[in-house]
Parts: sequence; C-alpha cells; structure tokens
Amino acid sequence: MKALYLALMLLLPGISYADSTAWQAWRGGKALLLMRHTLAPGTGDPAGFVLEDCSTQRNLNNEGRQQAKRWGQLLREKYSSDITVYSSQWCRCLETAQLLQLSQPLALPALNSFFAGRGDAAKQTKALLQQFSIIQTAQPTVLVTHQVNFTALTGIFPHSGEAAIVALPLTQPASVLARLNTP
Repeated sequence: MKALYLALMLLLPGISYADSTAWQAWRGGKALLLMRHTLAPGTGDPAGFVLEDCSTQRNLNNEGRQQAKRWGQLLREKYSSDITVYSSQWCRCLETAQLLQLSQPLALPALNSFFAGRGDAAKQTKALLQQFSIIQTAQPTVLVTHQVNFTALTGIFPHSGEAAIVALPLTQPASVLARLNTP
C-alpha cells in the first residue's frame, strides 16, 4: 500500500514529493530554487529579437502568469521573510520573477538564454558556478532562467514552470535535492 501511495504521489501534479529536508536546505540558504520560467508558448524567440523590447520576444500567456502567482504563494508559505530572486534579463523570466511577488528581481546575465547561439553556454554556466560556489546564502534564493540553462546545470529537461532545489555549493551537474512541478 505504501508503494502504491508513493507511486501515485510521483504521478500527481504538484510538489508533494519534495521532502522537508530539501525545503529546509532552501529555507536555511544551503540550497537554491532553480526555476524555468512559467508558460510562454513556443520555442526560442522570433526573428528580430531585442532584449530590451518585450514585443520582440516570446512572452508568458495568462496560464504562465497564473503559474508564477501560484509559485509565489507557495514560496511565501514555505518561508515568510525575505527571499532573494535572480532572473534572466529575458522578459518571460523577468515577468515570472516579478509575479512571484517575493522581492524585486535582480537581473543576472548568467541566467540569460543561450538557446540557438544567443549566449555562451560555457561562460554563463561557469559564471553561475562561481557566483554560487558558496556553502550558504544569507536568505532563501530563487533563480529564474530558461530550459537550456536549467539543463546545463542539472541534466534535467524541465517543463515550463518546473523547478528544482539544488544544493550549495553549486556544481555541474548540480546536486538536485528535489524536483518541483508547477503548483
């Protein structure tokens, strides 16, 4: 019966299978919550992409906005004080980060997409590894990024809005403490 319950919990949407140890590591600053931006239908960005112009990018739809708000609610339930949020400079990541309503997102170029040659995978991943080579952050931290960045760090191909709690210091591959589906 216990095995059946566990199997069902892993198949159901949500984050119920993330154990308290992973959440405690995140709350204690000993792990990061790495998140792929929420739903922005499509792949990559259209021709004519301009970083400073959201109208030239693939953006969140209404479902993606609702996913981000649910993530914010969940994270506030998990930790009721200050949470640091870093984000890619792409509009879909910044909007996800803002809709979390945790703190003012800090743009971190190392989280920018390198899909289709737009960035430098090795250089950006190395920069993230260096920035988070620490054993503990001052407060819980969220990184909002893209599928390619998430995959480069973890080896996981995440769905839109999927997250992982990854141990500090950040390594490649990251030590994944828990995978978290979109709430």
